[in-house]
Amino acid sequence: MANLEFEQCSILLTGATSGLGEAIALCLATAGARLWLTGRKLEHLQALADRIPGEHHYLELDLSSSAELEAQLNPWLPADLYGFCHCAGAVDTRPIKLMKPVNSALQMQINYAAALEIARITSLRQHMPGAGSLLFMSSVYANLGAPGQSAYCASKAAITAAARALAVELAPRGIRVNSLAPGFVATAMTAENAKLSTQAIETIIAKHPLGPGSPEQVARAASFLLSPLNTWITGTELIIDGGYSAQ
Repeated sequence: MANLEFEQCSILLTGATSGLGEAIALCLATAGARLWLTGRKLEHLQALADRIPGEHHYLELDLSSSAELEAQLNPWLPADLYGFCHCAGAVDTRPIKLMKPVNSALQMQINYAAALEIARITSLRQHMPGAGSLLFMSSVYANLGAPGQSAYCASKAAITAAARALAVELAPRGIRVNSLAPGFVATAMTAENAKLSTQAIETIIAKHPLGPGSPEQVARAASFLLSPLNTWITGTELIIDGGYSAQ
């Protein structure tokens, strides 16, 4: 028998065409969710919507500014939204001596400010009239330092802290808010996005006792936190890192 844990649940997913975003979309769609998918490239969104089971909606969305997000999302989102998962992210690895305000600002905008603005929009009663679930993709680097990652670490720590505050604020409406903090996940874009050499990747992987994670493993954790069956989990940061931060 098919697992339809998310049957009739409408969920907004940003960054849907990234390695993690695609895996989460597939996991949720397989469990019966109706998805509202956003990303930077329309053709990739269409291809994803055609590939996963069910009928889904998609919208090309630029998160580098929050100014137009409400105008773009309000007429498009459904009136029975249950969940929002912010999987879109930006990372720009560079030492502080090469860091310019524009470099840190873009990471803070996409990883934190856009997430918070979309959380505000989706949690409005016109879109989420009843109980719901918000999930932010954080990182183990919200709690740990790494060379060249000062802005990235700060942006992930910011969204993790915001999730805890929103969990308390939105609890009276039955809206849960959590964050998910993966360690190193093997995706096609990992090395390119983080500007990492093969040697640097091998060094990071060696620090994970259980090795690197897969997008599918993170997707199952995301599904768990978003699930309408887990209504007593809120304000939690779930670390999924193969033991990296346990050392």
